Amino acid sequence: MLHDAAVTIVIPAYNEQGGIAASLDAVEHAVKSSGWKYEIIVVDDGSTDATARLASEHGVEVVRLGANRGYGAALKAGIAQAKFDWVAIIDADGTYPATALPELLQRVESNDMVVGARIGSQVRDPFARRPAKWMLRKFASILAGELIPDLNSGLRVIRKSLVQKFSGILPSGFSFTTTITLAMICCGYSVAYVPIDYFKRIGRSKIKPFHAFKFAFLILRTIMLFRPMRILVPVGSFVILAGLVILAFDLRAARVSVSAAIILLEGIVIWCVALVSWRNARLRQSKR
Repeated sequence: MLHDAAVTIVIPAYNEQGGIAASLDAVEHAVKSSGWKYEIIVVDDGSTDATARLASEHGVEVVRLGANRGYGAALKAGIAQAKFDWVAIIDADGTYPATALPELLQRVESNDMVVGARIGSQVRDPFARRPAKWMLRKFASILAGELIPDLNSGLRVIRKSLVQKFSGILPSGFSFTTTITLAMICCGYSVAYVPIDYFKRIGRSKIKPFHAFKFAFLILRTIMLFRPMRILVPVGSFVILAGLVILAFDLRAARVSVSAAIILLEGIVIWCVALVSWRNARLRQSKR
């Protein structure tokens, strides 16, 4: 365990009156057993039920946003109030096992972020979401160049200072965790994964089917910020290859069409954009 180990647990909550009390009990019991000094911050994201009152009665710090601003906004607000540099996040709906927190905390000494990966023996993920989540995870792993067991787990431990470094690109919605995962990997930080179970949530889920498209776009956006060559080079190469194929057919017909020249030029332009984007990404990372 780290010397003077201390952690802030941030719990975003929006209309979670059915599970907030049990979640707080579980978190407190787990962190006490770890031996770490701790504080708990519940961020009430504009709840219209008794979530904030129940959390306050539990004796933890409650940050009230007043209006529903989103999962990521709630996390950022809670992390901004954290007294300690190590910050753990966990949901208030009972899906993530608080009992995994001590193991995650044990791994921070040699890592910049430790993620609870939902690959344990008991994972109660809705069946309808599994294909989309699998495809998004594979898509992100290919573009990032590293296997990502869980792209957007809501149970993880990370340094507050690193969250602040990436604050400019962290969204206010559910894609907060996806973005911080990719940003950390692309910038070369050490990310470890601890297998955890995942339980049926208490209350109604806020995730909707259309969020999958937002996650896919966000993956592309984040990779373009840090590793643009992984996207632009294959695209540019494919366009140039298509132009060369058309040019080959044209030469066989003893002519050169305008379309072949245009496609080749487009491929070269994409390659040039890739090189400029790569240079900008390197400069951006060096400033971090």
